[in-house]
Amino acid sequence: MSSTVSTVLPQGAGYGVVVGIGLFFSVFMLGLTWLQARYTPFSPSNSEEFTSASRSVKPGLIASGIVSAWTWAATLLQSSAVAYKYGISGPWWYAGGATVQVLLFAQLAAKLKLNAPNAHTWLEIVAARWGTFAHSIFLFFGLATNVVVSSMLILGGSATVTALTGMNTLAACFLIPLGVAIYVVAGGMRATLLCDYTHTTVLFAIIFVFTFTVYATSPKIGSPTKMHELLTKVAEATPVPGNAQGSYLTMRSKNGLIFGVINIIGNFATVFNDQAYWQRAIASKPASCVKAYLYGGLAWFAIPFIFSTTLGLSAVALRGDPDMRVLSADDVSAGLPASAAAAALLGKSGAAALLIVLFLAVTSATAAELIAVSAILTFDVYKADRGAEFAQRYVNQQATEAQIMRVSHWMVAAFAVFMGLAGLVFFYIGVSMGWLYTFMGVILGSAVVPIALCVTWKKANKWGCIIGAIAGFVLGIMAWLVATATLNGGIINVTTSGGTRNDRFDVKLFVPTRLLIIGDLEMLTGNLVSIAVGGLVAVITSYIWPDDFDFDRTRAINSPSDLASYTGKQSKSDEAHSDEDLKEAPLDTPDLDHTADANPVGVTTKDDLDPEALQKAFRFAAWSSIILLLVFIIVIPLPLFFAQTIYGAKGLTAWVTIGILWAFLSAFTVIIYPLYESRVALGMVLRGMVKDIFTRGSGRYEEPDAVAELKA
Repeated sequence: MSSTVSTVLPQGAGYGVVVGIGLFFSVFMLGLTWLQARYTPFSPSNSEEFTSASRSVKPGLIASGIVSAWTWAATLLQSSAVAYKYGISGPWWYAGGATVQVLLFAQLAAKLKLNAPNAHTWLEIVAARWGTFAHSIFLFFGLATNVVVSSMLILGGSATVTALTGMNTLAACFLIPLGVAIYVVAGGMRATLLCDYTHTTVLFAIIFVFTFTVYATSPKIGSPTKMHELLTKVAEATPVPGNAQGSYLTMRSKNGLIFGVINIIGNFATVFNDQAYWQRAIASKPASCVKAYLYGGLAWFAIPFIFSTTLGLSAVALRGDPDMRVLSADDVSAGLPASAAAAALLGKSGAAALLIVLFLAVTSATAAELIAVSAILTFDVYKADRGAEFAQRYVNQQATEAQIMRVSHWMVAAFAVFMGLAGLVFFYIGVSMGWLYTFMGVILGSAVVPIALCVTWKKANKWGCIIGAIAGFVLGIMAWLVATATLNGGIINVTTSGGTRNDRFDVKLFVPTRLLIIGDLEMLTGNLVSIAVGGLVAVITSYIWPDDFDFDRTRAINSPSDLASYTGKQSKSDEAHSDEDLKEAPLDTPDLDHTADANPVGVTTKDDLDPEALQKAFRFAAWSSIILLLVFIIVIPLPLFFAQTIYGAKGLTAWVTIGILWAFLSAFTVIIYPLYESRVALGMVLRGMVKDIFTRGSGRYEEPDAVAELKA
């Protein structure tokens, strides 16, 4: 990052946002946690509530949590950086390439609820199915994913705070996760989801401010037509290498396409391997988990798409403007085009708004990572699963409830400190958020297919999946290093290995006599080899030597006795009775509308599951997510890529208008809809508060006698 450029905001503003707003939200979340514990049946002092929100959260809030957890620093910064480098293809490939994973994850969410409804982590399923050795291998991939994601959050957040305010990078790295850890320790998973909701609300509000400023009111741009004019002038002066006619207004971007492939592979790893996304599936109701992931994925698409189409393209359009800072290659790799454009458009207010929205995005994703790592270290390292006696794991198999809660809290605090250290290490060795973003698929991609097969396919071969994950990891790194050395004269360093500069190569390929600039080929090679080897080895060995796994083992994880032997299939002698039970059984887990249920809070029982409905949900998730995958990755972008169309002013206007409309629909889905579906719970809290005002203590939630007797 350029150090010679003066900051837009004073250093105190950086500390004010990071410390002040961070502590404000911590106090706010602590207040909400207190209200929850007093007026609802859910108390964060229970380990099931702390780690999984009692598996009772409705789809709207889960969708909001998915949007918030998937909105990293990279979502705002890297998406704007690729828009700055590649034009309008960048926003599409970033948004579309990172949406399909969440949509496809809906299939895994349905299978999780069917095959392991009481698991705390996806690693518990691995241990119950394949044993301790496999568990230790995939534990590495799970924790490595959390470390990589957390480091990107801290790198992106601290780089922007420092660029805008001059705040000390070391201080930013450690203070960003501090306030988050406070409310996560106090409130657990439900507090994290509530914080996600509030952050998402503010996020959309500020995105709309930037969007309407750029495309409606700004004297510098003010309309899509003016944006088109400015982008055309910049392209004439400095054409984009690899783009049709050097234009920013085309999907025909060869480097954009390469980035899209890297983005798709890398984000498969950071969704399928990341406990944060499994955590939301675990917290959701069985009957609505698929809906939550489809809503969340489609809603999230609008955030990077419209944000980068706004600020990323503005950073290009405003080149030469006296208020626009000159961006170096390192600045672009650090994700600074968005902050530079915000400051140029709105001055200090724009810089402050960008700083706030970035801070909220970083803290929401940080909260998701903290609770995810806490769950892994608590249930996969500290305490063995009692339902899988053969998986003898690591510290205290007979941990009490108090010990579990204590360890969960300590793990949140410990990982918050580790996040700061990891971000600082990467910063000082010169690794930027952009480099790490394109690298993550190289080391994490090989585990994607084995993890998915473990949860969904009874024929998945244990050793094939283990060997595939290890071989893909090793060969992916080897391919990345070989490609780097080959394309850079034997020089391997951060710059040559990551394609941080677009102008390093003058490689002529025999494709319509155009010069193809291969800036990210090293990372592309490593990403492709990693995920391909891991997937092919796992699938081929499973077809040649198929297992015949009985998912009763995974259904027994943390489960009551009635679910331990539940397969969703009935013997002939039980068919009539079971069919009648299925008709009468509720589709949802106990929530605020079913507080009289005598089951322990957070435990999914046989009566809470409808196997036919879950199988139907899985089939719906499969075909709908695959159709959307084809639309986002093939049907829309590839014809536009091969057509080599250069958009005119009307074309850009339509592009921007669709993005704005999509953003409004997304905001409705994750802001208004959760309020509507939680109206009963909100009413309960309000009634309790009113009762307490008039008669102190009368509004406190009292457990039904059946539940109290069960706990006793």
